[in-house]
Amino acid sequence: MSDPIKSNLKFSEIVLKGTIMATILTVPSIIVFLISWTVFDNLITAAIMGGIVHFIAMGFSLKISKKILGKK
Repeated sequence: MSDPIKSNLKFSEIVLKGTIMATILTVPSIIVFLISWTVFDNLITAAIMGGIVHFIAMGFSLKISKKILGKK
């Protein structure tokens, strides 16, 4: 059965925009993790700080995805 509502996005556009979203959500938490691990020299503290930044980025993900994945 075919869906009556079809997306105007091509598969390559969906993959590209999904990759951009994943990068925006992941890179800041990895950077905070590595910097805090280097500064504090404590793996647990670094993991907690990276997790906090990751969840803050996830909080903004709806706004970011609306801008990136918005209709043309």
